[in-house]
Amino acid sequence: MAANSQHRELKGAGRDIALPPKRRDGKYILLGANLWELRNLVQQAGMPVFRAKQLFHWMYHRAALSFEEMHNISRVFQQWLEENCVLGHIDIADVRESRDGSRKVVFRLADGKYVESVLIKEEDWYTLCISTQVGCAVGCTFCMTGYGGFQRNMTRAEIVSQVMLVKRAIHGELPRNVVLMGMGEPLLNLDEVIPALRVLVDPEGTAIAARRVTVSTSGIIPGMKRLGEADLGVSLAISLNATSNEVRDVLMPINKTYPIEGLLEACREFPLRPRRRITFEYVLLKDINDTLEDARRLARLLMGIPCKINLIPFNPDPNLPFERPSEERILAFQEFLYRKNYTAIIRYSKGVDIGGACGQLAAHWRAAASQEK
Repeated sequence: MAANSQHRELKGAGRDIALPPKRRDGKYILLGANLWELRNLVQQAGMPVFRAKQLFHWMYHRAALSFEEMHNISRVFQQWLEENCVLGHIDIADVRESRDGSRKVVFRLADGKYVESVLIKEEDWYTLCISTQVGCAVGCTFCMTGYGGFQRNMTRAEIVSQVMLVKRAIHGELPRNVVLMGMGEPLLNLDEVIPALRVLVDPEGTAIAARRVTVSTSGIIPGMKRLGEADLGVSLAISLNATSNEVRDVLMPINKTYPIEGLLEACREFPLRPRRRITFEYVLLKDINDTLEDARRLARLLMGIPCKINLIPFNPDPNLPFERPSEERILAFQEFLYRKNYTAIIRYSKGVDIGGACGQLAAHWRAAASQEK
């Protein structure tokens, strides 16, 4: 059942008491709850406060799938949890492995909708790309996620569950990097994304280093301001993909609302921690945005912003009207940026053969199309 996206508030001791959100059947959904909310919950249940920390540990360190796994909590507390709460995990519907070793995980949500995450094996660590919405309303014309439209926001429990379930799938190892670059626009779902991020980077929670958690956006300026004010210490990535409003309006219709000039000003104002940089993602499209003149404009636009640039050669799809530039053109683009003293890295996407590469995640509509046949 869908979760109430707002915390329930109780009046007490002259202030509001935050609790985890509830399902429609009245049960509390615990994944995504912070330690303070769990303390309020166990106190309301008449349990000792230390039970909250036990619960927090089992949820985020041990990635428990059920209350039965929590073997060191009392039977009375376990029974109360069973009667009044759910963890809120989603289900793994399918796992597809690429020739390059990456894995696409297809998740089924409680309402029957689907989202995808991608687990990428690096040298001796993992990077996990997770989703924050079912579909996407931004509608970038080079991305298959937007091709199928927007269905709904994901809850904090659904967002966190992706990380926990993948952690179990890789034998308890936590992904070193988590990137919110899967399906959806994270900054259009901050009511759920910010609480999820808080527990993911909490040293007492999942304990992923904040600098290794990256939130990617198409350029939602109010969301950038709110994310900065949340002071989470996470990294920011901007999906730029064009050097003029004329081209970006076509590739990314959101640019008509938040044009390049305002977006880059918001980047200059974003509160960066010392020695941190903003990542600019730039999908290279043949004869659209891949010329040396584009590279020259990009260098001028980003001047003065502490940044690095990820150049992403387009991953073709028969549903989309774009092509990947030649290798020669990709390297020339990178070389020009090098000469202008930018860190410019070519990111050849993994998982292309399983539809898990950048811009290819589209479980929400592909599943629907399959059911219609």
